[in-house]
Amino acid sequence: MNTGFIKVSAVSPRVTVANVEKNLQNALKTVKRESESGSSLIVFPELYLTGYTCGDLFLQDALTESALDALIKFSKETAYSDAVICIGLPLRVGGRLFNCAAVLQSGAVLGIVPKTYIPNYNEYYEKRWFASSEKVNCSSVIIDDDEVPFGSNLLFTLASGAVLGVEICEDLWVPVPPSSELCLNGADIIANLSASNEAVTKNDYRKNIISVQSAKCFCAYVYASSGVGESSTDLVFSGACTIAENGAILSESERFSYDGSSASAFIDFEKLNAERVRNGSFSDNNEILRENDFTVIPAYVDEAEYDDVTRDFYPYPFVPSNESERELRCGEILSIQSAGLAKRLEHTGLKKAVIGISGGLDSTLALLVAVKAMEMLSLPNENIICVTMPGFGTTDMTYNNAVELIKALNTTFKEIDIKPACLRHMSDIGHDSEVHDITYENTQARERTQILMDISNKAGGILVGTGDLSELALGWCTYNADHMSMYGVNCSVPKTLVRHLVRFEAEKFGGEIEQILLRVLDTPVSPELLPPDNNGNIKQKTEDKLGPYEVHDFYLYYFLRFGTKPQKLLFMASRAFSGKYSEEQLKEWLRLFIKRFFISQFKRSCLPDGPKVGSVSLSPRGDFRMPSDAESAEWLKF
Repeated sequence: MNTGFIKVSAVSPRVTVANVEKNLQNALKTVKRESESGSSLIVFPELYLTGYTCGDLFLQDALTESALDALIKFSKETAYSDAVICIGLPLRVGGRLFNCAAVLQSGAVLGIVPKTYIPNYNEYYEKRWFASSEKVNCSSVIIDDDEVPFGSNLLFTLASGAVLGVEICEDLWVPVPPSSELCLNGADIIANLSASNEAVTKNDYRKNIISVQSAKCFCAYVYASSGVGESSTDLVFSGACTIAENGAILSESERFSYDGSSASAFIDFEKLNAERVRNGSFSDNNEILRENDFTVIPAYVDEAEYDDVTRDFYPYPFVPSNESERELRCGEILSIQSAGLAKRLEHTGLKKAVIGISGGLDSTLALLVAVKAMEMLSLPNENIICVTMPGFGTTDMTYNNAVELIKALNTTFKEIDIKPACLRHMSDIGHDSEVHDITYENTQARERTQILMDISNKAGGILVGTGDLSELALGWCTYNADHMSMYGVNCSVPKTLVRHLVRFEAEKFGGEIEQILLRVLDTPVSPELLPPDNNGNIKQKTEDKLGPYEVHDFYLYYFLRFGTKPQKLLFMASRAFSGKYSEEQLKEWLRLFIKRFFISQFKRSCLPDGPKVGSVSLSPRGDFRMPSDAESAEWLKF
């Protein structure tokens, strides 16, 4: 089974300056440990076999010859391992000395990559000893009687869809790193063998450029740097090991560990490839800058089985886990929503907004957005016409929440009881009002929308839609009813995020408004189209029928953002919601999600305008195009 995951390790074992045999033995122990842990890629620091800080000893034959002998021995003694191993050493080729990364697997040296950018500033004097890969005048070298590919243009296939590229330390720090070219030519995992000394704030900067490079190139970046065993004559090294994937730091080692350090992570290379397929600029850059003289060397590693993957998956991908980041995100999203609505009002020359307020989360968020839009336009809140329309399922709780919020925000209040009109309409079409079926429900939804549309015309305003992204994905909206508006401010906000936006605004308002908003947050999600229970409480709870929105939002994010296949989605959800929901429940909800997503495209094909706020959107004019009659059969094979 192709899971799309492989385990990678960045390692920085204890190093001893110029003692090749000690370094070799430490490297062998490290490979054994990492191989037994299931790592398929093991990356050592720059010049690890000799140590980075040898200075003019690099010009001594005794050191360079010992390093080459150690490489041969290292290759033979790691023949038992199927892992791809990258280890650094100095290598003489054609009368020049190169700072190299040797790539090995199963007892063979697959290729040797020389460093391209040789630093010669501040504390670095590498040009005193090493030549750039630009000085290479051959495409192979002889290692232990075997011809081995040599050059900075080597790529190594690891698994179906995973390709390794290698660069060395300074190569990352230049304006156009070799890893950019490697990625444009197919690499989606980059190994960097480094010797980066420590200075105040340097670690943060180093992590930033690793993160940014992995994001720009849609790649995983496996970075291993020299440790405290290097010479401390003028510099100190910390053994910083960092693994990033598409801008996110997956793992990093403890620095300044006297006995060595390491970091491991499971890379999702399928996700990386999905990002590249979706990003047109990456392809354009590929066409303009891609070189065709790269050599692809086959290496094969097993993809990790799902049971072996220890990677955690955050259950709320639309919501930042960090509180301060979450607050910043909420503020930005509300600004995007309100700016979009303000622009639409300004463009149409209309100064009023009409919103149907139910006392639930979505309409509450739309109202809060409208308030901010009016503030942007220096218009009074009275220009927001809030209409509450009690129906057969309206409870006292939601009605009171709606009325109190409308009045507390000083907006214009209108109440229209839709029950008489709905009964008349059902009588007209010959529907028994005692039959509480979809006709009974949708009659109310469409009556409300008709009222709101006509009030908008009468008042000279626009109808603001309240439906959210999660409802659109599941088709949980009535066609030509709550599905329709003149501008949908919540159309790309998922349900799990709606709660945080309302809570964010509640804390900003404080006082009476905060208390009302907190009551709204405690209200079960419901369209309130069926009569309440005998105690007057909400009987029709959406999540009782569909399953938890938090699970559907998880599926929605990975399904749309990365095209994640269903079996992998189920595995990821099982990890994300472990102990909360059973695998059978998650499987049932995934089937429901897929079926409803496919049959509901016709509703999304004619959505009103609305602002995109995040990386996932279902706008038929922007992010998502799909035929309304596509079959879901291929996605239900799990």
